[in-house]
Amino acid sequence: MTSLSPANAERLRLAFQRCRDMEGTLNEQLRAYADAGREIFPAYGAAVDRLVVRLNENGGGENAPRSGEAMPPFMLPDENGKLITLPSLLERGPAAMMFFRGHWCPYCRLNVRAVTEAHDRIKAMGAQIVAIMPETQEFSEKFKAESGAPFPVLTDLDNGYALSLNLAIWLGAEIQQLLSYQDMAKFHGNDGWVLPIPAVFVVGRDGIVKARFVDPDFRTRMEIDDLLAALESASREQ
Repeated sequence: MTSLSPANAERLRLAFQRCRDMEGTLNEQLRAYADAGREIFPAYGAAVDRLVVRLNENGGGENAPRSGEAMPPFMLPDENGKLITLPSLLERGPAAMMFFRGHWCPYCRLNVRAVTEAHDRIKAMGAQIVAIMPETQEFSEKFKAESGAPFPVLTDLDNGYALSLNLAIWLGAEIQQLLSYQDMAKFHGNDGWVLPIPAVFVVGRDGIVKARFVDPDFRTRMEIDDLLAALESASREQ
């Protein structure tokens, strides 16, 4: 089967809820959802495996900013249309820039939920989070509202900033067909089927990258304990 039936869509929804509510680390939840997805929608799981191989062979994300390098600046609108810049964020303390695929992505929803749950600890360090995704303001607002995220969700329209960081990838015709039930053209304001590799950059007040997590396999994310440790270390350097 190469398309997702309504019955299997419902099975995936229930699997997501189970994984969201299970005890364990973020990556344990993500692996549990990936395993369920392989069982329910095996064609997609196999296609993602092939995509990850292609990205790794092409060095996907390798040339993104590394620890010790300056983080390129940005000016992006948040979910309310307010322009946010990197320098304005760093005036208040170190920041983690987190790239997400979109509000429709269950792995991103699990990821942002785990970060939201840790936000009080992040705020207590004097650090902050910004989410960056290629969706229009309507859907960045939806992502923020549904997750209860207490931090800005920025729109990187047409993946301009992600492209400058060497994070933007074309999903390919196979995955485009398998995800055809998702209205990407509406979400993105274009039909390019380009997404960022999910990534995290922890940036100190000096604008230098202190830690990063970049993995072409979107089913793996930076663990929350690692994010907290990197932000705490960056906070101590202030």
